[in-house]
Formats: sequence, C-alpha cells, structure tokens
Amino acid sequence: MKSRNWVRLFLSTLFIGGIITILLGFILKWSEYKELFITMNVTEILSIAFWLLGLGCIFSIISQMGFFAYLTVHRFGLGIFRTVTLWNGAQIILIIFVFFDLIYLRYKFFAESGDSIFPYILLTVFTFLFSCVVAYMKKRQTNKAAFVPALFFMFVITTIEWFPALRVNEADWLYLMLIPLLICNAYQLLILPKLTGEKNKNA
Repeated sequence: MKSRNWVRLFLSTLFIGGIITILLGFILKWSEYKELFITMNVTEILSIAFWLLGLGCIFSIISQMGFFAYLTVHRFGLGIFRTVTLWNGAQIILIIFVFFDLIYLRYKFFAESGDSIFPYILLTVFTFLFSCVVAYMKKRQTNKAAFVPALFFMFVITTIEWFPALRVNEADWLYLMLIPLLICNAYQLLILPKLTGEKNKNA
C-alpha cells in the first residue's frame, strides 16, 4: 500500500476515534454536562470537547496499533499452521476462551456479593454480536475464509486493546473506550481493501 494511503488511513481513523469519543463522552455524562448547554457555556463545552478529542485520538492510536499487530500475527499464524483451516480453528478456540473470560473472570474479580452476572454477559454478548456483524460484512466484501480472522480481530484484539478500561471496571470508562475501539477497528478492517485495491484476501 502506498504511503499516502497509510497516512489517509491513520488520519481518518484518528478523526473517527476523536469524534465518536466526543459524542459518546457528552452522552454518557449528559446529566453533568446538560447545564453547560442550557447556559451556553461555550468555553467549558469546548474545553471538555478538546479533552475528549485527545482521549479519542489515544483510543484511535491504540486501535491502529492493535490492527497492525494483528496483521503481523495473522501472517505468522498462517505460516505456523500452514493452512487457513488450522489457523482458523486456533482462532476460534481463542475467541471462545476470551468470550468465557470476559464474563467469568470479570464477574469473579469485580462482582460484589449479590451482584447479578447479567450485566457482564450483556456487555460481552454486545461486543461479540457487533464483531459478528463486522466479520460478516468483511466476508461479503472479500470471501468466506475472511469471517473467522475478522471475528478474531474484532473480538479478541479489541478485548486486548480494551484492557485498561477493563482493569478499572467503571461503567462510563468501559463504554467510553469500547465503542470508539469497535468503530475504529471496524473501519480499518473494512476500508483496508479499498486502500490497497486488493480483493479476495483471507483477512
């Protein structure tokens, strides 16, 4: 891929991450920020938006680092396992493992006595279903073999990128980081063939 396309991918992903985080930040904290909009406190609104923009750019960079790391891991996986079938099988096992851990380990370490496991299941299922939708779009865009690698990237790699917020386990931070990561990762995954001009790849 040409250097100008790498720059385009970097800047567009950075922009998407920043804008999504600004919008999401105000939505999640609307009860705190709505007074600023009612009184039209432009200075305060812009300062908060600028802070959220910086945060979104950080999330975007984490997303891009994860994407390029995945491209490398994918090639190594194909080389080690020799066939797409075996490599896809290994990725499916890891997907199942991460799905279980996102529910069980988070509930075990963070749930207090009497807490329901349902919120932990709900967030994991949401992340998985979103990943499935993006993987299906990737399959339609390229070929059937692309579904599992795309799902692996969207679910497993996103979870790894999401780890700082998972450690904190504060609801607003969980969503504030997860949504931009998912959108940035989906964007990169789906836009890459258009930038490279290649079709019918396995990832």
